[in-house]
Formats: sequence, C-alpha cells, structure tokens
Amino acid sequence: MSFSESLSPSPRTPTQGMNLAGLLWFVLMCAAALPIFWLGFVSLGNAWMTPEYSHGPLIPLISLYLFLRELRNAPPLDPLKPVSRLPGVIVVGVGLIIGIFGNLVRIPDVVTYAFIIWTGGVVLTCMGWQRGRMHQLPVLHLVFMLPLPQFLYWKLTIALQLVSSEVGVWFIRMVGIPVFLEGNVIDLGVYKLQVAEACSGLRYLFPILSFSYLTAILYRGPFWHKALLFLTAAPLTIFMNAFRIGVIGILVNYYGIEQAEGFLHVFEGWVIFGACVGLLFLLAVILQHTTRNPKTLADTIDLDFQGLGGQAARVLSMVPSRGLVSAAALSIAVSAAWVLAPQPQGERVARENFLFFPKEMGDWRGISQPLDQATQDVLKATDYVNTTFAAPGEAQTVNFFSAFYQKQTEGAGIHSPEVCLPVGGWEMFSLQSVPVSFPGTVYGDFALNRAVIQKGLSKQMVYYWFEQRGSRMTNDYAVKAGVVWDGLTRQRSDGALVRFVTPMGRNESEADAEARLQRLMAQVLPKLPRFIPE
Repeated sequence: MSFSESLSPSPRTPTQGMNLAGLLWFVLMCAAALPIFWLGFVSLGNAWMTPEYSHGPLIPLISLYLFLRELRNAPPLDPLKPVSRLPGVIVVGVGLIIGIFGNLVRIPDVVTYAFIIWTGGVVLTCMGWQRGRMHQLPVLHLVFMLPLPQFLYWKLTIALQLVSSEVGVWFIRMVGIPVFLEGNVIDLGVYKLQVAEACSGLRYLFPILSFSYLTAILYRGPFWHKALLFLTAAPLTIFMNAFRIGVIGILVNYYGIEQAEGFLHVFEGWVIFGACVGLLFLLAVILQHTTRNPKTLADTIDLDFQGLGGQAARVLSMVPSRGLVSAAALSIAVSAAWVLAPQPQGERVARENFLFFPKEMGDWRGISQPLDQATQDVLKATDYVNTTFAAPGEAQTVNFFSAFYQKQTEGAGIHSPEVCLPVGGWEMFSLQSVPVSFPGTVYGDFALNRAVIQKGLSKQMVYYWFEQRGSRMTNDYAVKAGVVWDGLTRQRSDGALVRFVTPMGRNESEADAEARLQRLMAQVLPKLPRFIPE
C-alpha cells in the first residue's frame, strides 16, 4: 500500500461517524510531539504574559475558527479514493527536525516556528496534498501568536519609538504648542515626556496585524482589496499611535503631567486600538463602494459561526490512512529518541561578578553607578558594570560599560549601541570598523566598532564590540549566528557587550579621543577575561 492510498474502512466501521483507530493515531501523533515543542510552549506562555503579546492566546482560537469555516466547503474525504499524503509526512518530519535543532541550541523561537511547520504537515497528512494545501492560511495565521526574535524586536521597537515621536510632535505643533524633540524625549518646556518602549506601538501593531489578516480572509471582494486591507494595518497603527502620543502631549501641556500616567494613559491606548479596528472596517466599506454591486458591512465581512461544531466533529471520523500512521510513528520515534538521549546541559563557565571589577588601575580611578531600574528591565543582563574613570593629565573621563549574558537564547540578548543610542537623542555622526592592537594580552589584534555620536554641540567617541566566547565581533547579526553555532557545538550561548565612551572637547581631535580610550583599554583588557570568560 502506498502513501497515495487510504486504508479501507473495516466492514464494522461506517464511513461516517466515529473511527476509533483513526482518532487514536491522531491523538498519538499530537501527544508524541509535545516533548519536542515543550520548550517553545513555555516560551510562548511567558511571552503572552507581556502587554505586547497578550493577544497571543486568541490566535490559535481564531485559526481554528478559520479552519472550521473552510471545512464547511470541503466534503468529507472518500476513504476509497487515493489521496497523496507523502508531502504531509515529509513536512511533519521537517518540523520535528527543526524542533530538535531548536532544542539543541536552546532557542525557543526556533522551536515555536518548527511547531507551525509541523502543524501545516499535520493538515497535509490528514487531508492529503490536494485538499490540505488549500487549508494553510489558518496555519499561517499562527505566526501572529509568536514573539519576534529579540534582536528584531528591539530594532523594530527603537524604530517605531523614533517614528511615533516625530509624528506625535508634528501633531502637537499643529495646535500651536512650541515643542522640541530630542531622540525620543518630547520637551514641552515645563514638562518632558519620554516615549518609552511601551509607547512604541508594538502592543497595538501585532494584534492589529492579526485582525487585518483575519479581516482580509473574511472579506468578500477582489484579492487586491484583501491585500490592501492587510498592508494598511501597519502604517495605520503607527499613525494612530503617534496621534495618541500627540494627544497625551497636548493634554499634559494644558492639564499637567498626570495626564500621561495611570488609567487615562491605558484608556487612550484602548481607544486607539478600537479606532484602528473601526478604520479597517471603514476601509472595507469604502472598497466595497468601488465595485459595481457594493455590499453592506454585514455582508462585506463574512462572520458566520453556524455549523462549526459539526465540522469539528469530523475529526472523530478520521480514517487511519497509511500517511497518518506513518506521521504518528515518526513523531513517536523522534520524540522517544529526544527524550531518551542524554540532554545537553550546557557548559558551565566560571567567572567573577562585575561587582569586584577593580576601580583603580594605574593612574585611573573609577566611580561606579548603577543603572536605573527601567534600564535594567530592558537590558535583562545577567551582570553588568558601569564605571566612569578619570586620570591626572587626561582631558576627559572615560566610561567603561559591559553587560554580560549567561544565555542569549531565551528572551535575553545584547542590544547594539547602534540601535539604542538614537533613543537618547544621540545621532550617529560616523561608524566604522577599525583595527586595534594590544600586544601582551589575550586580545592581541582585533577589530572593533568606532562611532562618533553627536547631540547638539556635544560629541562623544564610542568604542564597542561583542565579546563572544573568545571571539570579538562587530556585527550583531554575526553574533546571533555565532550563538546558534556555539549553542549547537559547545552548548554555550554566553556573551557580552563591551563599550568605552569618552566626551570630545571642542578643540580635541578624534585622534586625541581615540588615544585616551586606548590608554584606559590597555589597563582594562588584561583584567576582562576574569569577568567575561573566553
């Protein structure tokens, strides 16, 4: 019997109604995959507890609704008709393999994406290639329940903060209020408002994108209408979030800083979310009026819940096809191999706490300052040091900062200064990778990022690089790839950001600032391996 055939129903088993054998194999296939995807499920649960992804639990329910709706237009499979299920079994296997890989490198995001691939394979296996590939849109919708990878999340957050701040200030100026913008800080004179990460708009963007995807599927109209409804969601959300920031700024200017806090702040957020939904519906109505036979809103958005229970009951009559049995057996075998194999524990690295980092080195004397709690919450570092050094004869101080991460794979990761500096109002005047040499240390010759940043008339020179398990990197994407490789081959994902910053005097050249940075680095680098393991 080939994968393109179904097992014939036994004489005692009706072609309609419950089929215990098929149901048993389906349940075994799902249960067997749990150990492989468990790391991803735990990560999803933690992400769904945050405001940005609190909509996550609704996504599987919406996907199930979309799938059951589609089933109403798909008659039950004929158990005697050959159906190609091999592609589904292959996709199930691919999902399992990627899930194992995600577990080996301890990156939950990889595991959760593997789960969606596996789910698509299950649909293809149970329904066959010809039918199953027509039901992948509900599976694709599951992407909206997943958190973004950390480095993409922060790049997007910072970008949206800056855009929302710019457009928000534009709204404030439209009503004649003088305002000045520095990075993401809105200066109203008496009051200063910081557009924090929570105000970037991400907490509206993800659910609105999901809602627009759902609207596009349910919309009755041409494909280009559907595409426009989906593509409008992102710019609409960003614009409305900026409008919200502008309104807060106007209220603060006239009624005080309390307008930016508490219930009113949250209430304004819900109003903006509702306004985005309403504008999407309005766009659907407008698009309908461009057609020859426009429909009402009720007819435009096909919301129909009739008969979904009967469609859900069809899983009880699933035929135990050769493909279903093979996919279940494959899931059981791969999961058993993963559970019974020795689990990677990760290499434990010995290091000293930055609390003991010396504050006196040669002529340099340092004063450490703790970061504020909000910054620490964003940083999510295992350990950090933030010390400003001064020395006799040096024209300016030098700040040494390093953030160490024991794991860079489970929701915590390095934030590149290239992304974070603009938030404080500093503009990147120049940025390039340059070679430096420190003979007699374990570092020797290596490359680092040299940046000149400017805010108003003030300039600073920044040296930074990513210290990654004995390697020094200048590209944050290379850092992510290195974490994956070392997580797989060495069971290590620790790493750190190392940064030196010094102000530049008005009559000082870049060469002067560089020389000062390197004089302190010559003192710091020999001591650094005790705190950032090779």
